[in-house]
Amino acid sequence: MPKSSSNADNYALHSVKPYKPKKGEEYMNAAQKEHFKELLLSWRRGLMEEVDRTMSHLKDEAANFPDPADRASQEEEFSLELRTRDRERKLIKKIDSTLELIENDDYGYCHACGVEIGIRRLEARPTATLCVDCKTLDEIKEKQVGG
Repeated sequence: MPKSSSNADNYALHSVKPYKPKKGEEYMNAAQKEHFKELLLSWRRGLMEEVDRTMSHLKDEAANFPDPADRASQEEEFSLELRTRDRERKLIKKIDSTLELIENDDYGYCHACGVEIGIRRLEARPTATLCVDCKTLDEIKEKQVGG
């Protein structure tokens, strides 16, 4: 069975050392953009490796068990893996759109209010598009609407 996606996520995010801003450094300068681009590409690579592992696993482990319980267990396992890969597919799309933001010099700024998202927040969530305040408001509104 392939490693869990959280292992791939952790590896990718920890294989790139956190960015240490220098005093007086301009926000989202070339070095910072390059750092986050490297971080996102590393994360994406890790996710793509998981996709390849899953495909190999599904091909190698696929068997037609005579026992219905064994067959059901295998189908459930495959279903879980495929659901995880689907979430990761969506994450890969989000990473790609974030890389596009870096290329267009729009990365690191809140899409709602325009303020800097902040290096520490971006280190924790490189695909963030909202600052902490706007994200908090967004979550409160979601709770109110969703119940």
